[in-house]
Amino acid sequence: MSFLKRIFTGEMGEQSIGAGQENDLQALSPREMEAHLEVDCYGDFQLTGAVRPSYGLQVIPQQGYRRESFRDRESGAEVPMLTAAASEEILFELFMDLLDPLGNIVDMVLETSHHCRVGEHDDLYREHIDMPVLKSVLWDYEDLLTNDGCSGIAVLNPSQQQEVQFDEHKILLVYGDPLDRFEEILESYGVPRRDDIQFITEAEHVHSSRDEFRDSFDLFRTRIGAEGYRG
Repeated sequence: MSFLKRIFTGEMGEQSIGAGQENDLQALSPREMEAHLEVDCYGDFQLTGAVRPSYGLQVIPQQGYRRESFRDRESGAEVPMLTAAASEEILFELFMDLLDPLGNIVDMVLETSHHCRVGEHDDLYREHIDMPVLKSVLWDYEDLLTNDGCSGIAVLNPSQQQEVQFDEHKILLVYGDPLDRFEEILESYGVPRRDDIQFITEAEHVHSSRDEFRDSFDLFRTRIGAEGYRG
């Protein structure tokens, strides 16, 4: 099944179109739309199957990271963070290496918009998991986590107050202090600091999923022992 049909036939149910996207993509002819959505490489940057930019390309995907801060809504504190985009051929291995500074015992949150209405998602939790065990399971579900636009994961160490996210857009986010080790890992993969970089999440975009990814996610959450799913 083509990328185009996965979005617009209504057969899958998980796909969503970014805000305002109706005026951009749906104004195209089917041939124009399919041609755009089948483009998965911009320069040297290879996209996964999870997301595509809008036809207008307000943001052109590129590799890099920027350092910024996140305001915690509960405490009001400013938390240092990194936001990064990496080409598909290094993305998952990079994510796995970014987990190493978190230590040997971590908590995990799965984010899913499967079984949800557009704009909603569910969070599933698993606490106190050994990092080697977690990594072993994650490698088994690399295809799901890399190419499903309805699945994301966060791994955190509450005692260190550090967290690494691999979200539905396949953007990498790192929270906490210090961030030096994470920056070293990013740069070792050839992901440079670019303070003016924009990410696909900051403009109109399209998510994609498939029935088999929904089924795979359900197996994944059961195997990892994540709870909190509303179903």
